[in-house]
Amino acid sequence: MPPLDEFGLIRVWTEGRQSKEKLAIAGVTLGIGDDTAIAGGTPGQEWLLTMDTMVEEIHFRNDTMSEYDVGFKAIAANISDIAAMGGLPKLALVSVSVPFQWDEQRMKLLFDGLYACAEQYGVVIVGGDTTSAPQHLVVSVTLIGSVETGKAIRRSGARPGQFIFLTGPTGLSAGGLHYLLARGAVELSSPQSVNHAPIHLIHAHQRPTPSVNAGRILLEKGWGTSLNDVSDGVASEAWEIAEASEVKLILNESQLPISGELAKYAHDNDINPLDWVLYGGEDYVLLGTADKEHEQGMKEHFRAEGIPLFIIGEVEAGKPDVVMETAAGATKPIAKQGYNHFSKG
Repeated sequence: MPPLDEFGLIRVWTEGRQSKEKLAIAGVTLGIGDDTAIAGGTPGQEWLLTMDTMVEEIHFRNDTMSEYDVGFKAIAANISDIAAMGGLPKLALVSVSVPFQWDEQRMKLLFDGLYACAEQYGVVIVGGDTTSAPQHLVVSVTLIGSVETGKAIRRSGARPGQFIFLTGPTGLSAGGLHYLLARGAVELSSPQSVNHAPIHLIHAHQRPTPSVNAGRILLEKGWGTSLNDVSDGVASEAWEIAEASEVKLILNESQLPISGELAKYAHDNDINPLDWVLYGGEDYVLLGTADKEHEQGMKEHFRAEGIPLFIIGEVEAGKPDVVMETAAGATKPIAKQGYNHFSKG
């Protein structure tokens, strides 16, 4: 039997531990299995609850990201989960485990990044925890957001006949990481360090932009039927929607967006940019589905708001699957592949 991936392990560890009745009594309307949990709230609103952890040498390295970047990205990753439900981020708890070799100035820069991202997206940091760590820094953020009661966009709403969309190009973060691993950290505020560098790719990796506005539009207009943020790669997120909705997703290779800067950088390094587009991750744009009758309205509204929108495929009936129609007219399977924390490869 092949080893379980991250999500398979989560199911083994958590499935059946608490009854639906117990969750309902606690006010939980959606538990483990989507971008956020949904519970409780105030009249007309439900709480969205999510948590992400960043570990030094797993999620970041000192030679690819500054302390400020790490703090910024730790908040941004959580905000992206809230965006994928169509919600608004509100309150954060921050836990840090600090190695002895990290001095006061390095930690100040980390918190500068945390608060800068929080301020940008209207998040209030209300507490957390601080401990020492034997070797590597660990940053965990718990974020609480809100959404109109019963309106959160889940992964399970894709239906046959709908189209698949992205709210921005993907692969940029992976391209930026490739550059940084080869050449070392780049400080975006220093003109000397970014000369001839792929700036947009580096920025996408170090200080990503969660798609809160796009998520809100999709919810308020009633357009998004399913949604995921691209944290582990388009292929992985598409598979999550396919499995949650029990449908087949067909991606069109010729419609997958590839930015000019990514295409040039990939070409210069003899890399197929499609690999980064499908499997790169950490782009934090939104992947979702919508009814075809809304396609023109969505295009016009997103254009007016200055938000990219790409139609990249369609949904068909069938067992959960993700395939791609190539430019040559062939159909090939898309592996359920993305970043796996528990891979030994």
